[in-house]
Amino acid sequence: MTERATPYYCPFCGDEDLRPEEGGSWLCSGCRRVFTVKFLGLSFPEVSPG
Repeated sequence: MTERATPYYCPFCGDEDLRPEEGGSWLCSGCRRVFTVKFLGLSFPEVSPG
């Protein structure tokens, strides 16, 4: 089971009126674009010993 990441605003127009769609995507009511949010992981800087 995967959990859905919740965006707070549209990455295209900045509108905050987002609605969930099928397949884990989001519909922006402002620009009518549909997009997904995917978590890729964490990145830590390499630390050299010494």
